[in-house]
Amino acid sequence: MKKLLLTLFLLAFINPLAAYEGKDKNENEDIQKTKVDICIYGGTSGGVIAAYTAKKQGKSVLLVEPTTRLGGLSSGGLGQTDIGKVEIIQGFSMNFYRRIGEKYGKSEAIFTFEPHIALEVFNDYIKEADVDVLYNNRIIGTNKKGTIVKSIILEDVSTGKTNSVEAKVFIDCSYEGDLMAKAGVSYTIGRESNSQYGETLNGVQMLKGHQFPDGIDPYKIPGNPSSGLLYGIQNEKIGVQGTGDNHVQAYNFRITLTKDPTNMIEITKPDNYDPSKYELMIRLIEKANYTQLNDLFIWSHMPNNKTDINNRNGFSTDMIGANWEYPDGSYEKRKQIFKEHLDYTKGMLYFVGHDIRVPESIRNEIALWGYPKDEYEESNHFTPQLYIREARRMIGRMVMTQDYCQHKLTANDPIGWAAYTMDSHNCTRLVINGMVKNEGNVEVSPNGAYNISYRAITPKENECSNLLVPVCLSASHIAYGSIRMEPVFMVLGETSALAACQAIDDHKNCVQDVNSQEVMNMFESLK
Repeated sequence: MKKLLLTLFLLAFINPLAAYEGKDKNENEDIQKTKVDICIYGGTSGGVIAAYTAKKQGKSVLLVEPTTRLGGLSSGGLGQTDIGKVEIIQGFSMNFYRRIGEKYGKSEAIFTFEPHIALEVFNDYIKEADVDVLYNNRIIGTNKKGTIVKSIILEDVSTGKTNSVEAKVFIDCSYEGDLMAKAGVSYTIGRESNSQYGETLNGVQMLKGHQFPDGIDPYKIPGNPSSGLLYGIQNEKIGVQGTGDNHVQAYNFRITLTKDPTNMIEITKPDNYDPSKYELMIRLIEKANYTQLNDLFIWSHMPNNKTDINNRNGFSTDMIGANWEYPDGSYEKRKQIFKEHLDYTKGMLYFVGHDIRVPESIRNEIALWGYPKDEYEESNHFTPQLYIREARRMIGRMVMTQDYCQHKLTANDPIGWAAYTMDSHNCTRLVINGMVKNEGNVEVSPNGAYNISYRAITPKENECSNLLVPVCLSASHIAYGSIRMEPVFMVLGETSALAACQAIDDHKNCVQDVNSQEVMNMFESLK
């Protein structure tokens, strides 16, 4: 007994968190403790809607956000909303877009909007429901007993202090699935082989979308392999079509610029600027005879002379192959990857506007644009949200696959819907037959809306019984490419919160025992 007490004392002295695991919440007074009915981790669009829904249902709620900004991609530049079929946007998800419309003086839903307008709407939800939000806190551990997450352990990014949140049910609404992973729930990263789930669009895919034309040399000195590969090309061989790997579809920023001279900040040379990073862009421009900005970028126009810029063609804002270590990376590793994407993107904007090898017509176009003074003031007017298109994906009680997207199978326990194209951005850029090529792009329509299974947002019961995962849900790579849209995440955030409420009220906090039809009945009644 004395040896045990001595061991616990030493653990507490060396690492307070080690002694905290499994202890009652009052035994470590150095940790700030909170106790609620429902804790939502991740203030993404789905996280805000989940918190709002749960609080409106009379539950005590805490929303934990690792940064200082709510809304994720929807307040981070993705104002050109990806929908598929508008009828899938229901409940508070549609309410969000109607509120956007109201901000612009419209009586209908608006699906193209400025980032600060979206942020206002998300903050309105928080104020209306009086939701407590813990900003700047990220998960570093869990206190789990059996299959029950008793509490999560958080680190305050600003102060380094430790917080603990105890809840009856947790909802992981982060893009990365960090709570899910810390809770010991099974997940996967990358692409399954087609053979795993009987698919045809998964794994290695060498197709024509967002591709280089034939004949572009990949070497620093054209025709000389010994000179080395140009920046952004991976030194590996392409896998067999349809085989799986750990490669992740590319990330980028959805860039907000303005051409309003009174609201514009000049695009200047950024940190770590290196024009050699964009040599492939020059070779592509010359080969394809590009003459306008829309050849290089999807340049979508937003209200008040702003943009939502996205990736286009063979070389653009997607940083192909630079994110493979992000999903399972440490916070420090992710910070490094984020900074690499930031430098690359700002450098590209400057390069396109100033490098004399870029056609004058393109340089003249981009000279009209700059960073907006009225957006992202806390991050020097550039979005703090990297587009995490895909990170971890839970392996839950069932896996959504291509067959569900294409209506060959139907989920008979729906908790929401999706309808967007089965969409994967490129995963790899490599050399094939002496030419640079991109690999991994897929764009195939599901031909209509389909159900998302409740079992796909719940872990296996023997792994965790009081956790819901509506963002990093259980889906194959290619099915996730259809599901992973902001309106869908808001619907799933709402239905997850309703399921959490039912688990608390009727099922001893066990989310697997909840009847999805009862959840959807409640969802319908709230419209």
